[in-house]
Amino acid sequence: MTKPTILTGDRPTGKLHIGHYVGSLQNRVKMQNEDKYNMFVFLADQQALTDHAKEPELIRQSVGDVALDYLAAGLDPEKSTIFIQSQIPELAELSMYYMNLVSLARLERNPTVKTEIAQKAFGESIPAGFLVYPVSQAADITAFKATHVPVGNDQKPMIEQTREIVRSFNNAYNTDALVEPEGIYPENEAAGRLPGLDGNAKMSKSLGNGIFLADDMDTLKKKVMSMYTDPDHIKVEDPGKIEGNMVFHYLDVFGKPEDAATIAEMKAHYQAGGLGDVKTKRYLLEVLDRELSPIRERRIEFAKNMDYVYDMLKAGSLKAESVAAQTLDEVKSAMGINYFK
Repeated sequence: MTKPTILTGDRPTGKLHIGHYVGSLQNRVKMQNEDKYNMFVFLADQQALTDHAKEPELIRQSVGDVALDYLAAGLDPEKSTIFIQSQIPELAELSMYYMNLVSLARLERNPTVKTEIAQKAFGESIPAGFLVYPVSQAADITAFKATHVPVGNDQKPMIEQTREIVRSFNNAYNTDALVEPEGIYPENEAAGRLPGLDGNAKMSKSLGNGIFLADDMDTLKKKVMSMYTDPDHIKVEDPGKIEGNMVFHYLDVFGKPEDAATIAEMKAHYQAGGLGDVKTKRYLLEVLDRELSPIRERRIEFAKNMDYVYDMLKAGSLKAESVAAQTLDEVKSAMGINYFK
């Protein structure tokens, strides 16, 4: 039997943070190592340029940073095809054909796009490329005939839009050339949309409220000690709230089964009064460092040989392009525009 195919990736606009890690990256490594899937993992630099068109150097630097984060977290180029979006010209051509099957109104209704447009405060100056990036995502997914796409819960509308485009294409051209994908979402619901250190929004590079996989121990400590807890928990003896308290939220996400009893005891103690924020943050620091220190150390080692990192990306891009070219050929044949065959 043919293995199912996974397609997933990230916009390279900076180093990856722990929201990326628990939201999707951790799950990708797990699936890769199960050896049940054909894995394609890409750096969506073209998508990043939709709202950073005048910052190409940021994107270029971030491609290297994200590749390091991938390798450090455990993605293996021997098991996963890791590639750069802009190096696959077939994706742009597929996007053009798909755009003819999607209305402007449908793109504007996409909840994920609406939320991101509001966050970025585009106003009336929404870049056209940004508005249509769900179509580009559909091209990314279908080019590799991905059957499954692991994403955060906030990306469900994007997967549904891809499914609609697949159905529209296959119906319009009486073909089964494109595969309708399924989303794979985090099992830990709390991890699907990890709030920032400030507790006010999703962890985000642009909001400056994240912990990055590359952060050293001193930086990690400073960030943990600055985390939002319960503003009414002023004295140690005061009863505190765990709802909306980022320390306990992160403990729920990053705690292992062997930590469960300690976390439950700390929650009860905090709610009853007598447990200070500093103590809970120190415990969280231990839990996070246990998870992040091996990643940090591997990242430092990979960064010593960036030639290897870019050679890996080039090899993965060449492999990915050969697959996308086959899909594009099938698409053009279905549409009747393979004129010279």
